[in-house]
Amino acid sequence: MNKTPHIPIDPEVRNYMFQRDKYPCQSCGKTSQEANLSFDHMIPLSRGGKNDISNLQTLCLTCNQHKTDKIDHRFH
Repeated sequence: MNKTPHIPIDPEVRNYMFQRDKYPCQSCGKTSQEANLSFDHMIPLSRGGKNDISNLQTLCLTCNQHKTDKIDHRFH
């Protein structure tokens, strides 16, 4: 399987993503005041996931590091 290359997320897309997800971490619920929020590929690029908005979710840094390159079980 070929890995999709990682591309930076445009600031306008980042703002849209935070608004779409209503800002909290989609795993633990922490807000931007409680944790550093980032984006995660639900299906990791290393497992054939795409750089598409529908494959991104807001996660805090801790949850994102815990998930590593696993596929989010909620999106099987």
